[in-house]
Amino acid sequence: MKLITFTVPCYNSAAYMSHCVETLLPAGEEAEIILVDDGSKDDTGRIADEFAEKYPDIVRVIHQENGGHGEGVNQGIRNARGVYFKVVDSDDWLDTDALQKVMATLREHLNDEKPLDLLMANYVYEHVADNTQLVVDYKGILPENRVFGWQDIGHFPQNKNILMHSVIYRTEVLRACKLELPKHTFYVDNIFVYQPLPQVETIYYMNLDLYRYFIGREDQSVNEKNMIKRVDQQLRVTRIMMKAVNLYDLPVTQDKLRAYMLNYFCMMMAISSIFLTLDGSEDALRKRSELWADLKAHDERLYRRCKFSVAGACNLPGKLGGDISIGGYRIAQKIFKFN
Repeated sequence: MKLITFTVPCYNSAAYMSHCVETLLPAGEEAEIILVDDGSKDDTGRIADEFAEKYPDIVRVIHQENGGHGEGVNQGIRNARGVYFKVVDSDDWLDTDALQKVMATLREHLNDEKPLDLLMANYVYEHVADNTQLVVDYKGILPENRVFGWQDIGHFPQNKNILMHSVIYRTEVLRACKLELPKHTFYVDNIFVYQPLPQVETIYYMNLDLYRYFIGREDQSVNEKNMIKRVDQQLRVTRIMMKAVNLYDLPVTQDKLRAYMLNYFCMMMAISSIFLTLDGSEDALRKRSELWADLKAHDERLYRRCKFSVAGACNLPGKLGGDISIGGYRIAQKIFKFN
């Protein structure tokens, strides 16, 4: 048994994956690093095998036919031997000093009477375009350096949602919620972080900058042009999240979690709506209408909640409404620098 499993989905990652792996190795033999070579056409597989040969007690390699990022994560969950589980994208990396502190905390709570289900830490946007950084922390939202539950959390502003970069789940939590990410689909990290939350009872937040999120490559999935081109995959993820959890069935003890998850789902509806609006074609606007109709048919309460939120502001009718929605998006884009 290992303390933690790091899963690194890799697809044509030869140019940058070594840096990622080298920042994980200081976790030592308490960790395992699963490198999933997702049918790469470059030297990714060879580099992964070289790491496994050099560090046989730490690095494992899975070579698979191309299944996309989600199937890489699925493989990690299926094969993980760690008590805890973290996904690290191959172009990102971890701060090694922060990692040592995280490992110490996980080790300290390993034998708690009630297991720690989720550890959270900060992440940092590393913007390549202008060489700037933006730290996303949870100060004032989450209690620091102690175990707590959902009843102890504060309000999450829209720019500080819980993302894949900030979470370390207990592996059994991921398995208990039967998490299975769709193949050949971008943006599945939203499902990864969203669906397991109701299974979480105990949380620990460390106010340190652990995850470094590289942003700005032209081929990245969060690049705006790519998001418009791949909007059907965004819609697929949003629809899966729509049905993954019945938010209105959550118990009273998870009222604050329900409020958070409602806001998160509204954000997903907003993203789907705004990129269809940015596309602007007749087909895209039809898909936008269908998405909202599907939501209304699925859950009237959830539909109303989204309609009177930022999501509704991204679904304004007509050309003027579309222009207003896009204008609001551009302002938010400049402020939060999310792509």
